[in-house]
Amino acid sequence: MQLTTVIAKQIVERSMKIIKHSVNVMDEYGVIIGSGDLSRLNCRHEGAILAINENRIVEIDHATAQQLRGVKAGINLPIIFQNNVIGVVGISGKPVDIQQYGELVKMTAELIIEQAALMTEIQWSKRHKEELVLQLIQPSDLNTQQLYSIAERLELDLNQPRIATIIKVDSFNGENLSLTHLQKLVHLLEYPERDNLVAISSVTLNEVVVLKPITLTDTGWNRSHEEKRIRQLFQRISHDEKFTIKIALGDYFPNLEGLSQSYMTAKATMNTANSKSRILFYQDNVLPVLIDGLRSDTWRSQQLALPLKKILLADTKGSLLKTLRTFFIHNCDSAQTCKILHIHRNTLRYRLERIEKETGLNINKINDITYLYLAILTNK
Repeated sequence: MQLTTVIAKQIVERSMKIIKHSVNVMDEYGVIIGSGDLSRLNCRHEGAILAINENRIVEIDHATAQQLRGVKAGINLPIIFQNNVIGVVGISGKPVDIQQYGELVKMTAELIIEQAALMTEIQWSKRHKEELVLQLIQPSDLNTQQLYSIAERLELDLNQPRIATIIKVDSFNGENLSLTHLQKLVHLLEYPERDNLVAISSVTLNEVVVLKPITLTDTGWNRSHEEKRIRQLFQRISHDEKFTIKIALGDYFPNLEGLSQSYMTAKATMNTANSKSRILFYQDNVLPVLIDGLRSDTWRSQQLALPLKKILLADTKGSLLKTLRTFFIHNCDSAQTCKILHIHRNTLRYRLERIEKETGLNINKINDITYLYLAILTNK
């Protein structure tokens, strides 16, 4: 740990609130880097050098101060951190008047340094955790030995089964999103301690990635348990903390390499799920996610769109297409479709027959209805 001007200033300001004497802080070279007397900054203090070299308290009276450079009467105490002298704290004044303050100021200085060292370690740990998460979700060859080594230093268990979760943030309390807001969200996800590995996405500035621990059972991961926890999390983040968010959970894949696959399923679910729900599970959107790639395949997407074009040409008002979408959304349940559209069963039957006539496809045949369903999914 090295004394900095920022830490030195904190020591001076805090100490001088306790005592009414000027306080100086010298670095390991005996240079004054913090002082209640700004004119003394950057001066070399020979009394501090003596305190450093001999690791002892050095008292300097007025007569001795005249013989040394950069020195005034006072008392100088070595600052100890992890059994090493890293600097000196000094109090200006007659030694007989300020002796009683020496240990108090020294203790104040050392506490501030310990706190600064702890914060540095926390920030180091936080930064490396985020870097680790971003490496784990990349679909590339992983240097598993290196990742396990980093995880061990961070006291993380990479053998713990996890799924990737993406939290997309639209706003905070109605305000435009900022990095500070995302950092607040990361803190909420890490505390209380849930063993979550959290990182702000390096690709977008409005997403947070969470590698979430899960419980494995004989039949896979315990979705019901995790769904309950994710809904509690959603309530806390969106209601209590005023974040407007959408959450997508990927599937579980074994081994370290499986985390990138889990992330891809979560990402695809977030991008393709045709749902107004704010909490999305890959398991509920497997087919839309898997066929999403068809949109980028030009000739296939054109072929899939043909039935819909025929429907639109026959019905420019769009009632047939709306009926077909509603029919599929409600799992081909005629009663539910009629209820949602506020139409009679005979009207639904008439519209479906028109769709069959215009497209040449039979809704009662598995291949034909699948064709129509894929057309709807890939042409939102």
